Amino acid sequence: MPRRLLAIALVLLAVLLTGCSDDSPDRQPGDPVTAEEAEVLAGLLAGNAEEGGADVVVTAPFGEGGLLTLTGEVDLAGAAGRARSVTSYGDERPDDVRTAFFTPEQIWFGDLPGLPEALAAAGLPDVPFVRRPVATGTEAVPLTDVLVRLVLNLGAAEPDEAGSFTGGGTTWEGQRSIDGRLASVYASEAGWSVAVDDSSGVLLQYVTRLPGQDADVTVTLADHGPRTIALPEEAQTVDAVAHPAVAAAVGV
Repeated sequence: MPRRLLAIALVLLAVLLTGCSDDSPDRQPGDPVTAEEAEVLAGLLAGNAEEGGADVVVTAPFGEGGLLTLTGEVDLAGAAGRARSVTSYGDERPDDVRTAFFTPEQIWFGDLPGLPEALAAAGLPDVPFVRRPVATGTEAVPLTDVLVRLVLNLGAAEPDEAGSFTGGGTTWEGQRSIDGRLASVYASEAGWSVAVDDSSGVLLQYVTRLPGQDADVTVTLADHGPRTIALPEEAQTVDAVAHPAVAAAVGV
């Protein structure tokens, strides 16, 4: 496993890698990647950042029938994103729907029920967002924080080494359609798999199993290209660390 992939795995974030297809009629799912594909895999994260960004949908099952879905866009070159976050609990509780903006260090939440009342009770101005640091570590990290870090780690400043993907640890798993686009699928013995657009070589989908979870997290990217994410301004935001009572009242 490349050094970068190992580092991300240690913080619950597997890194996304893809490759190109092989038209050999004798090739079988499970065959090791070719030298050419290893080169593509090594440059994938850097290539993602060079593309700029993409529309993104992340689905993460949890618990007994729960599902967290993030739908939005990500700027992989600038390490920022925004998404509509929907938590469905799989029971009689209503969905929790909120807006999230994020960087590797900070996450902003908006559209929070009860926020105006919590701000008024604390004697604070009425603002639309609550900001807090993105949680890190390997224990008791909110699933939303894990997912935004996973998404932002799909871009890299430098490529990995091609030799890290040879030797049987990464395999070709055939082809399938992702949103109507033919993709080649690659899998790692580390537990992640990726789907790569056969016509353009861009990432279409990344799938991984997070520690402690019983179902896969799926990240789907589309409409690749430059993105500009306008983060909430300071005047629009209350600091959750400075005002923990407000953060607790709205579940941030």
